[in-house]
Amino acid sequence: MAAREDDDNIFGAPPRKKATHEVGQTLDALSVDELDERIALLKEEIARLEGARGAKQASRTAADSFFKT
Repeated sequence: MAAREDDDNIFGAPPRKKATHEVGQTLDALSVDELDERIALLKEEIARLEGARGAKQASRTAADSFFKT
């Protein structure tokens, strides 16, 4: 028997939305668990941004060294 998408929902609870965050949004209504999710989400995004920045910096450094010689 194939698993249905709503089999994971206990007592027909609606599926939980994926955490998103908007910089500056009100945090008063969020639980501690929701805040932890937001923190993890933002840490992952920071790591992704730092990786992209590192790649761009390496490319720029290579181009600078090529054109200076």
